[in-house]
Amino acid sequence: MTNRQCFEALDRSFKDILSEKDNQLEAIPFGGKVVVLGGDPKQILPVIENASKAQIINASIFRSYLWKYVTKIYLHENMRLQKIKSNSLEYKELSDFNDWILRIGNGSEKINNISETKEDPDSNIVEIPQDLLLYTTRNKIKALVDSTYPDFLNNYSNLEYIKNRAILATTNDIVEEINNYMVDFIPNSEKEYFSADSTSKCMDAINDAHILYPTEYLNTLNANNFPAHRLKLKIGVPIMLLRNLNQSLGLCNGTRLIITNLADYIIEAVIITGTHIGDKVYIPRINLTTKGSHWPFVLCRHQFPIKICYSMTINKSQRQTLTNVGLYLKKPVFSHGQLYVAISRVNNKKGLKILIENNDGSCGNTTTNIVFREILEMV
Repeated sequence: MTNRQCFEALDRSFKDILSEKDNQLEAIPFGGKVVVLGGDPKQILPVIENASKAQIINASIFRSYLWKYVTKIYLHENMRLQKIKSNSLEYKELSDFNDWILRIGNGSEKINNISETKEDPDSNIVEIPQDLLLYTTRNKIKALVDSTYPDFLNNYSNLEYIKNRAILATTNDIVEEINNYMVDFIPNSEKEYFSADSTSKCMDAINDAHILYPTEYLNTLNANNFPAHRLKLKIGVPIMLLRNLNQSLGLCNGTRLIITNLADYIIEAVIITGTHIGDKVYIPRINLTTKGSHWPFVLCRHQFPIKICYSMTINKSQRQTLTNVGLYLKKPVFSHGQLYVAISRVNNKKGLKILIENNDGSCGNTTTNIVFREILEMV
C-alpha cells in the first residue's frame, strides 16, 4: 500500500548522503544499500482519495523507475499445509480453501466462468461457498456478533479471545455501527472524550474561517484514519492506534490494544498485537490534522489517536492475522484486492463467516470482486 513516491524519496536521500564519499554510488539504487520489500500484488494498492484506476496503478511501486532493479523472489510453498499430514481430510479442506482464496486474488473465480462486463472489465461476480455464508432474517449485526464473538459477555476482557477476532466491513460508517452495538453490551461504566477542533492557522487560511466554520460544525466532520470528535470508551474495549506514537514501544499505526484504565487526560492499555504483546502503555491526546477533498481548510483535532476495533475496515485489517473473521458485505468491495484481503485474514476455513446483504435486506450468496489485472501482469 506504500506510494511509490516514498520509495523514490528514500532512494534519492540515500544517493545524496552516500555519494558524498563515493560519487559512483549516485548511479546505484538506494546508494548501494540493500533494501528488502515484502508484499503481495493481489492485496490492496496505495489509497488515493477519489483517484481513478490509472492514478492508483501509477502510485504503486510497480510503476516506479526502481522496479526494474528489483530482484523478485516468489513464495511457492504454503507453510500452513506443511504442518498437516498430506493424506488427511484436514489437508484437503485447507488446500481447497487456499486455492479458492488464490482464485479470488487472481480474479479467476467467477460464476459459471462468466466474463467481465464491458462497463467494468475489472469487476466480476463470485459465488461464496455455502459453508462460509451466514443467513438471517433478523438483525444482521447481531448474527455477525454471535458468530464471530460467541459467549461475548463472559469473554469481553479475555486478551486471547479479543485479539484473534474481528468483524470486517467495507466502509467506516458500517464499522462504527458495529462497534457502537458491541460497546453497549459491556457492563463497565462509560467515559466520554470530546475533541478540541479548529481550523489550521496557516498563512493561506481564510481570515473569517472561525465565522464560516464554527466549532460546532467542525465537531461533525469525520475523515478516514482519523479519530471521531466524540469517543465513548469503556474498560475492556479493544482499540486501534491511528498514528505512530513510539515505534520502539510497539505503538505504531495499526497496533491493537485493550483498555485497562481511563483517566481524564490519558488512556492506559495493554498491547495485544505485534512484537510487544502484553506490554502496558499509556496513550496521550495529541494534535492531528487532516484535509478532506472538499474542505477549503485543514482540520486540527486534539484527541486520542484511536478507534474502537471490534470491527474494522478491510483496508485497516491488512497485516492482521486472525482465527475468527466475520465479513459483513452490506456494501460490496470497491477497490482492487479488498475481497482477497478480507478472506485471507484467517488462518483456517472454519474461522471465516461471510454475511452478504442484498439491496432488499435479504441475505445473498454472490458478491463483487475487483482485480486490476494490469498489476498482476507487471509482477
